Amino acid sequence: MTPSRSTPVADRAPARPAPAGAGAPVGRPSFWTTRRRDRLTGYLFIAPQLAGTVLFVLIPLGLVFWYSLHEWNVLADEFTFTGGENYAKLAADPNLPGVLRATGLFSAGLVVLNLALALFLAVLLNQKLRGTTFFRVLFFSPVVVSLVAWTIVWQFMLQDNGGVNGLLATVGVDGPNWLRSDGTAMISVIVVQVFKNVGLNMVLFLAALQGVPQELYEAARVDGASRWRTFWRITMPLISPTVLLTSIITVVGSLQVFAQIAILTQGGPGTSTTVLVYYLYQQAFQFHAFGYGSTLSVLLFAIVLALTVVQWQLRKRWVHHEN
Repeated sequence: MTPSRSTPVADRAPARPAPAGAGAPVGRPSFWTTRRRDRLTGYLFIAPQLAGTVLFVLIPLGLVFWYSLHEWNVLADEFTFTGGENYAKLAADPNLPGVLRATGLFSAGLVVLNLALALFLAVLLNQKLRGTTFFRVLFFSPVVVSLVAWTIVWQFMLQDNGGVNGLLATVGVDGPNWLRSDGTAMISVIVVQVFKNVGLNMVLFLAALQGVPQELYEAARVDGASRWRTFWRITMPLISPTVLLTSIITVVGSLQVFAQIAILTQGGPGTSTTVLVYYLYQQAFQFHAFGYGSTLSVLLFAIVLALTVVQWQLRKRWVHHEN
């Protein structure tokens, strides 16, 4: 007889037992996935900065707006809701046009002179010349000097019998009282502030200039381009992001000037150097009109926000890689 080809039951391999939980629904994934752990790590890193922004920026902004709707008499301990009366007072304030004019004049003069001088110095110090390190330190050193100390020194220098007029007298020039004349007080404040902060923008421009590829300059020289054309066609487009950064920083800083005005001119002569921040200080802390001072703060915030947004939107027209 031919043996059967079927495998005997006894010789068959035993079936493997089914794994535990086979046929049961798959369990839910772990809550702490890699993605969620990375997100939590990122939130923990930004938590200190976020807390500082909330505590020292957002909450004070909300409180300033809330105070602008009230009249707060600290001496009488009265806090009265007035609605929009402070804003109506703002619209009818006869001093406000002059204050805004002085603020605009100071900001325009500071921004133009600061950026132009900083870029000029950065271009000069970017050359391979002897002594450039010394001049970099020389122009940047006022940035780290105390603002109050710097301003007090300039106050003595700009007095009628100060150091500036003493130098002019050596060449036969009778200098004016710089801080007490209508025609020179604002110019003096602008110059003092320009010399104080020009080094910061100079360093930013210098870093941007050193990042421009030298191959582009070599190609321009081969094509016969002049230095002026090379500057406007190669240098300025490539450093335009830095120009945007410095312009925003300088504009915002110019609208927040206070210590220089308070020390040098106290807003005078008359109100020719009374900028918005100093006028705000006078209303709130000299005349104790904290509600109206808060309203002026809201106006200042609106101006700074509007100018920043305008600059940010205009970047698409002239900033490299933004159009």
